[in-house]
Amino acid sequence: MSTRLVQINMKAREDAALGGFWAKVLGWGISSEGPGVTNLEPEGFVYPDPVAVCIDLVVSSEPKTVKNRVHVDLATSSAAHQAEVVARLTELGATRADIGQGDVPWTVMADPEGNEFCVLEPRPIYRDTGPIAAVVVDCTDPREMARFWGEATDWTVHEVTDRHASLRSAAGVGPYLEFVRTPDPKTVWNRVHLDVRPYPGDDITAEAARLETLGATPVELARPDIPWKVMTDPEGNEFCLLTPA
Repeated sequence: MSTRLVQINMKAREDAALGGFWAKVLGWGISSEGPGVTNLEPEGFVYPDPVAVCIDLVVSSEPKTVKNRVHVDLATSSAAHQAEVVARLTELGATRADIGQGDVPWTVMADPEGNEFCVLEPRPIYRDTGPIAAVVVDCTDPREMARFWGEATDWTVHEVTDRHASLRSAAGVGPYLEFVRTPDPKTVWNRVHLDVRPYPGDDITAEAARLETLGATPVELARPDIPWKVMTDPEGNEFCLLTPA
């Protein structure tokens, strides 16, 4: 048994409006599975496919109070392209953000609801990822996070150091999943989290039990109506274990 990262889930005050922003940023299509939910994926995409990690925006009245521990990095192909992307996103409603990054070659920005993301300088490693270069998670121990997520999913671990770890789908396509060491503690429920899905024919209850043996913790939400399971990784980051597909 195994899972794979299929999407990120982002809380939004106005899911349709924020979804419209991100659809324009990525050049993706928009759909909705119901009121208060906006789904983004590439045009012509057949879900799930490791070539892309989709985005689900879910309406929430909870205010954003701290820097997100999960964000996306956008890929660019040249310095001119990076400047062009920053200018275009500014026109769409993004703003530059200061999170204490100092003098760095990438540009930190925030979407219209304040969610941080980065527009990277061109890096050869991201030349074939698509518009999202990486999904990045703040953590205190990249080695432990690489150990857990490498065993929890069928993604391949590419790099592990004391400050950074990266994984990519077993097919070698799509964005990377990266863990970056940060001194900031986790204090609130993550506004952006990962969603993983088992393969067809697998059993969600058995998969949840397997993840617990790896270090995950189940979260009880008093919601017997939902078919997925909410869990946390070894550093307390929430994620959803979706039904097999």
